[in-house]
Amino acid sequence: MTIKEFTKAADVYESDQAGIYEICKDDYPYIAAELDKEEYHDLLDCGCGTGPMISLLHEMDSKKHYTGLDITPRMIEVAKAKNLSGVDWVVGDCEDLPFEENSFDVIICSNSFHHYPNPQNFFYSVKRVLRPNGRLILQDYTAPSIVLWFMNHTEMPISNLFGHGDVKAYSLNEIKAFCEKAGLSIDNLEACKKFRMHLVARKKCNS
Repeated sequence: MTIKEFTKAADVYESDQAGIYEICKDDYPYIAAELDKEEYHDLLDCGCGTGPMISLLHEMDSKKHYTGLDITPRMIEVAKAKNLSGVDWVVGDCEDLPFEENSFDVIICSNSFHHYPNPQNFFYSVKRVLRPNGRLILQDYTAPSIVLWFMNHTEMPISNLFGHGDVKAYSLNEIKAFCEKAGLSIDNLEACKKFRMHLVARKKCNS
């Protein structure tokens, strides 16, 4: 269902007709500010879509190596058409990242995580491909418990009837548990405006 949804969305994803996907743009300042805190070279964008975040980062610093990963082939086709130098675009599953161990200094994930049916596998995979002391910067939905229940039991099931591939939004405690089980340490985990969740987690140097 997610692949069908985003195959249709690919051609308007970065346009003025993006509709609900416009919310992704709200995440960019958080991610960019976090990236500025530490030097990095190799970055992976999980659920990259057509690559709007990588495009912005590439414009600021084209010397870094960026990789965009998305499960929807059409999204990657549109991203590749940008012909950005030094950028790799890969069709793949964020729950089973198709990369070697210790491949990236930082992994970003914006508004994609709530589509993953096996979220713990994502965190396991993130830890595997991050380098020691590497960071995961994740933005997605969260809300107070009552609102979160409504989102997961009413809003998302209704949106799925209209072809959306949403699975679940998570509480901060659930995100904390995912990180702990995967062996990632948390630098920052907070609820932000507009029901957004901001996570910065790190692979320990001795992992």
